[in-house]
Amino acid sequence: MKSYGKTLVVAAMATSLSLIGCGGGGSSDGSASSEKFVIQNAGSDTIVNLAQTWAEKYAAVNSGVSVEVSGGGSGTGIAALINGTIDIANCSRAMKPEEMERAKQNTGKEPKQFIVGFDALAVYVNENNPLNEISIEQLAGIYGEGGNITKWSQLGIQNSACSSDEIIRVSRQNNSGTYHYFRETLLGKEKDFKLGSRDLHGSKDVVELVEKTPCAIGYSGMGYATEHVKMLKIAQESGGASFAPSVETALDKTYPIARPLYMYTLGEPTGEIKAFLDWIHSDEGQAIVAESGYVPTNMK
Repeated sequence: MKSYGKTLVVAAMATSLSLIGCGGGGSSDGSASSEKFVIQNAGSDTIVNLAQTWAEKYAAVNSGVSVEVSGGGSGTGIAALINGTIDIANCSRAMKPEEMERAKQNTGKEPKQFIVGFDALAVYVNENNPLNEISIEQLAGIYGEGGNITKWSQLGIQNSACSSDEIIRVSRQNNSGTYHYFRETLLGKEKDFKLGSRDLHGSKDVVELVEKTPCAIGYSGMGYATEHVKMLKIAQESGGASFAPSVETALDKTYPIARPLYMYTLGEPTGEIKAFLDWIHSDEGQAIVAESGYVPTNMK
């Protein structure tokens, strides 16, 4: 598997050549330079479209800075940060203590965490599926090792668009922060998913496959919803109250699969990198979070 998956490159228009590399051009204190300062930003596919939009908007008002955005999954971004080859890692899960320690050992700098938004992780089915809600326990029975839910009829519905009645599980590859967060939410830290799922590289890919597959169920960020899939209401316990993924239910924590979205830097950011992160946390940057279908950090 390629280390960076599909690469999305966003750069401001330049009158001079950009320097490619970690902390590319310009000076670390943000002073003026004849060359464009390049910020290397990679990681989570959940965040990649949001990060691309941030990069485009920021470059439009900061002609001396270019932000290059790559996806590939949270694990890819974390590995690149550990190796010191990027400036910012995008993550849909928190870095593990051992990852923090490896980064410090390799680079001499301890990663600094920034929460840049929140996401309600949605469970998707095809638009023709009659199912409207599901519980964490039922999801564990579908995805988890030893889980015995394999047919739609076991959930009390007749999925007429799926003649086999078989539940086709769509998941993410295990370098994905979304994969790790979803698995831990359903099963805890000790158990694993059962084999036989269709494991996809990107968040968008999951939704597209569910859209085309009447028998499928999958999970992805709510920002990837389309009119041809349905986001299920989720109950913490079978028979309990269920809630749809939304800004409101993520904020009040009634939706049981909501999570922070992170960016990490090596040490305390300075210069252009700090300015970019400050802008992301500004009202302008957080408005883009809301426009992208996620939950801003500045909402009460």
